[in-house]
Amino acid sequence: MKRFLSACLLALASFAAIAVYPEKPVTLVVPFPPGGSTDAIARLLAAKLQEKLGQNFVIDNRAGATGTIGAAFVKGAPADGYTLLVTSLGPLVIAPHLYKGMKYDTLNDFDPIMIAVQAANVLAVPVNSPDKTLADVLAHLKRDGKMRFASSGSGSSDHLSAELLWQQTGTQGTHVPFKGGGPATSALVSGQVEAAFVNINTILPQVKAGKVRALAVSSPKRSPLLPDVPTLVEQGVKGADVQSWQAVTAPKGMPPEVSRRLHAALESVLKDPAVRAQLQAQGFEVVADEPDHFRIVQLFEHTRYKQLIDARNIKAD
Repeated sequence: MKRFLSACLLALASFAAIAVYPEKPVTLVVPFPPGGSTDAIARLLAAKLQEKLGQNFVIDNRAGATGTIGAAFVKGAPADGYTLLVTSLGPLVIAPHLYKGMKYDTLNDFDPIMIAVQAANVLAVPVNSPDKTLADVLAHLKRDGKMRFASSGSGSSDHLSAELLWQQTGTQGTHVPFKGGGPATSALVSGQVEAAFVNINTILPQVKAGKVRALAVSSPKRSPLLPDVPTLVEQGVKGADVQSWQAVTAPKGMPPEVSRRLHAALESVLKDPAVRAQLQAQGFEVVADEPDHFRIVQLFEHTRYKQLIDARNIKAD
């Protein structure tokens, strides 16, 4: 009888938790400065979740150390659903292989909720570049291993796109890291560098304005936003496909009922036709997956990028 009563009390407590959640403001920690892709996604989600759940969702930008400061903060927060991490893949699957003494374990200190969106990287060159195709870029690399590739920072998905291209084609270029996709794109437009992989949502306005030339996308299939730009695979480069993504995760141990309520709310927001259209116009593909799939993706990419970083001897800035 005591066990039965205990089970009933637990069930009632769980029901009460989901019935009232959220009963106070929820903080979405973004481990990067305002203005970037992850910050934009977090602000969109915050506004829509606030409408749906009737409670304030507040953005807290805790930037530094390639996103690891913000992630460590969330790891140490109470696992009650009121502090969540909205992050790119960097702090979860790349940073562990670049930094020693990290204050969190990416695979064990967080409960996955959802990969919200993903986006391809675009290989682009300045509009006046003599390299008109991917084949031209590869020939350039073989002639001159000092060909400069910009990125948004060491260990970023765009940097690793370049490393994968070099690895898979037996070529070598020179990596030039910048502090963000915006400065890297500016360097490309001005001709300060000869090429770059840039997130599609960052580079798209420059492509449309005719300021850079897009030569390839890193996704498995062509982007509907750049339908005339072939994939790397179409052009004979296999094993270099990369998708950057933004996800929502929580401190380990969050009540399952709260996790399910958050997931359902996020899924509803992201599958709303108006929100989906808004994201697609910016270059994002809605994923809105289940936590188990999120975990599979994280495990796969954690292993993949460890192998690449070790093989290429990639170091943090």
